[in-house]
Amino acid sequence: MENTVSQSPERSFVDRHVGPDASDTDRMLAVIGVADLEELAAAAVPASILDGSTDGIAEGLDALPPPVDEHRALAELAELASRNTVSTSMIGLGYYDTLTPPVLVRNILESPAWYTAYTPYQPEISQGRLEALLNFQTMVSDLTGMDIANSSMLDEATAAAEAMTLLRRANKSKSARLVVDSDLFPQTKAVLATRAEPLGIELVEADLADGLPDGEFYGVLAQYPGASGRILDLTGVITQAHERGALVAVGADLLALTLLTSPGEQGADACFGTSQRFGVPMGFGGPHAGYLAVHSAHARQLPGRLVGVSVDADGNPAYRLALQTREQHIRREKATSNICTAQVLLAVVAAMYASYHGADGLTAIARRVAGRASSIGTGLTAMGVDVVHEHFFDTVVAHVPGRAADVVAKAKSEHRIDLRLIDDDHVGISCDETTTAQTVSDVLGAFGGGGDEQLSSQPAIAADMQRSSEFLTHPAFTRYRTETSMLRYLRALSDKDIALDRSMIPLGSCTMKLNATAEMEPITWPGFNRLHPFAPLTDVPGMMSLIDDLEKWLVAVTGYDSVSLQPNAGSQGEYAGLLAIREYHRSRGDDERTICLIPSSAHGTNAASAVMAGMKVVVVSCRENGDVDVDDLRNKVETHRDTLAAIMITYPSTHGVYEHEIADICAAVHDAGGQVYVDGANLNALVGVARPGRFGGDVSHLNLHKTFCIPHGGGGPGVGPIGVREHLAPFLPGHPTVPGLGSAGAVSAAPYGSASILPITWAYIRMMGATGLRRATLTAIASANYIARRLDEYFPVLYTGDRAMVAHECILDLRPMTKKTGVTVDDVAKRLADYGFHAPTMSFPVSGTLMVEPTESESLEEIDAFCDAMIAIKGEIDRVGSGEWPVDDNPLRGAPHTAHALVAEEWAHPYSREIAAYPLGTTRPKVWPSVRRIDGVHGDRNLICSCPPIEAFA
Repeated sequence: MENTVSQSPERSFVDRHVGPDASDTDRMLAVIGVADLEELAAAAVPASILDGSTDGIAEGLDALPPPVDEHRALAELAELASRNTVSTSMIGLGYYDTLTPPVLVRNILESPAWYTAYTPYQPEISQGRLEALLNFQTMVSDLTGMDIANSSMLDEATAAAEAMTLLRRANKSKSARLVVDSDLFPQTKAVLATRAEPLGIELVEADLADGLPDGEFYGVLAQYPGASGRILDLTGVITQAHERGALVAVGADLLALTLLTSPGEQGADACFGTSQRFGVPMGFGGPHAGYLAVHSAHARQLPGRLVGVSVDADGNPAYRLALQTREQHIRREKATSNICTAQVLLAVVAAMYASYHGADGLTAIARRVAGRASSIGTGLTAMGVDVVHEHFFDTVVAHVPGRAADVVAKAKSEHRIDLRLIDDDHVGISCDETTTAQTVSDVLGAFGGGGDEQLSSQPAIAADMQRSSEFLTHPAFTRYRTETSMLRYLRALSDKDIALDRSMIPLGSCTMKLNATAEMEPITWPGFNRLHPFAPLTDVPGMMSLIDDLEKWLVAVTGYDSVSLQPNAGSQGEYAGLLAIREYHRSRGDDERTICLIPSSAHGTNAASAVMAGMKVVVVSCRENGDVDVDDLRNKVETHRDTLAAIMITYPSTHGVYEHEIADICAAVHDAGGQVYVDGANLNALVGVARPGRFGGDVSHLNLHKTFCIPHGGGGPGVGPIGVREHLAPFLPGHPTVPGLGSAGAVSAAPYGSASILPITWAYIRMMGATGLRRATLTAIASANYIARRLDEYFPVLYTGDRAMVAHECILDLRPMTKKTGVTVDDVAKRLADYGFHAPTMSFPVSGTLMVEPTESESLEEIDAFCDAMIAIKGEIDRVGSGEWPVDDNPLRGAPHTAHALVAEEWAHPYSREIAAYPLGTTRPKVWPSVRRIDGVHGDRNLICSCPPIEAFA
């Protein structure tokens, strides 16, 4: 393929992506004390794992095509998209076409103010997306009839799996049996089966129309409406379950709930599902915001993220993440879930879709959908076709003995409509927001109808099942019904946040790098985002070609032999990788290999994932320098030699260092018959430099939302595919709709996970090429070491490697400063907002520290500005330490400062308003936090997780 970049005098995409130019890089390297990037690589990366390079192309990466510019990459993606057939999808099963209001497309999905934001760990500069998530929680709670909902799950199937374990935690029953509705979506059943087996949960499938099966069970999972479209009054089933000591979770369609009696009103204990049809395209499977909602009694059992209302230092209402957020870092192997993220960007879209339409608009859409389905049912009945269910919302199942395949084929060939072939005798037809009168006529024509059928406006819903309760009455769902008001609302919210479009976000372990516009553009193209995940493979050759390219490129980058793109978050990649290890051992008769070694420094999700995969965690100590204690490792390997399943190790380490003994660690585990899981969270320090599949790893997950430019979106979407060596390839995730993917169970609802955002990573690799990827990694390492050198005398760098080098991030130790002055890491983090910066990662992996990761995308000017801010803050700390400012009243403790606080008539502080607001003068654009420091304890003790009444803001 022609290398157009080398022939163009213009700056290449690599030059646009990498912040420091050659001159800036030389300046950084001079401070570090090396001559060039290659010398830096030799100094920082252990020689035993460092890949050599020829003309900037690292070993193994010659398999990548030469880089192209943005326009060529977009043209190639457009060609791939054009090869996909965008049919009218009536397959259903939890995926439906939807009409995203253009104001939401342009101002959320295509707005870097929303898609480049990070998880709102600094709530004072995240009030916009926190409010949007609170709207989402309110929307879900209202529609389901539950008291409280979390701020989204990864998809419907994983939400069901979390509901399965939530019911078990919440119920004191000793039973390990769970009744599963036979009318549950097949992909949900598959994920449940995968999750249940390692946890010792027995799934009992039953037709709930016939009541509950005999025997004890702790819970029931039902679908409402069912996969077949059937609407079953669950009141009796729920009452029976409660009488027998079981709890009930219901998978409910949010759009249907505008017309149907809510599960909460029927007595359900929990609800789960997806918000996909609220304006989020099908996207060949995702990303979509799932949901999980419960009654207040089970609020503290909710996994994932939960937005709550608290108060700030002035007593004003303010939003923050509440309760067990990232409980994995606190409880580790005792964590009840490995979910550490959400689908924030998609939850925001769904919430704003509800705000834009309001209760009456959503109800009108639902009535139209149900009316179209009713028309099809009536028309089929008039033709003499047996309609299986009398009452349904959007899905009709037709009984056509021996003719089902012919009907499906005719709909496809004559009308380009995809119906669902259930079996030889049954066809499923699901209507959605895009279903037209012509669609109804065409569907009936496929069954042999005449095409002159009358449309019905009456849903096929029994009178006693129709909803009478109100929902979405809060002003958030009544005030923004015009495009002008919605546009201004979205702008007002985004103005309250710091995202990458405003400032560097130096979060260690999170890799907040450029998400280029050219990478993002294709995700809104219909050729990618209007594909049903279960569409016929003959319709999606372009998508499958893209997936094949990406799998091959990731194999080249990692040194593994096979890749699965199914896991839709890093945590799910961890889980899938450990399942592959577990199944490998079991295939060899080594069922007793259940011990998973995990260093004490590891990401908290590691331990939670291991337990979910049926393993027992044994913690390996770390030395004072942060490295794994190899002596302790060898002792524990020897102790558990016959039962050792795996080690999970993050590389470079969670402490931001290339450990020189990594090859020895891998060898020790392999010698004992164990497998090596290399956590790929820090892969941005390895791409083009070292390959985990070649230095000892058997499996790794890759965070495409970190290293490979899929944006964080305020805390999601994420994509966490896994790479494996050849012997683990047979145990990659499978899926009930795609034979041959892998022999292990499904870990996500869709066979290729969040497929609609894979073009982002495809474009990144295509435009960077082998040389660009290596340059990006080495520049990230250079930027981190430059920061470490500049700041070490002010905030000591806690861990370094053998030659005083860090990897792609460094940990600044604030503990001596806190002990001496009383100024805390929280104070520094909040004060950075006054300087216009998002804080680095606080107190992880070491309490009282800041972990800084600059990435390769930040210019030297921005890096220096951050360093200058930190040095200035150290000067302020010194003034506290000297007694000039008291510990309880200084610019750090008072931070962040709002505009309102600064214009207050009284100013009783010992520092000036100017120091509070403009500590470095007016040269840097000012970010004004909308609230002052938030009281977290108040928020947890007074849990409010839905929109408060408007009077609260008076």
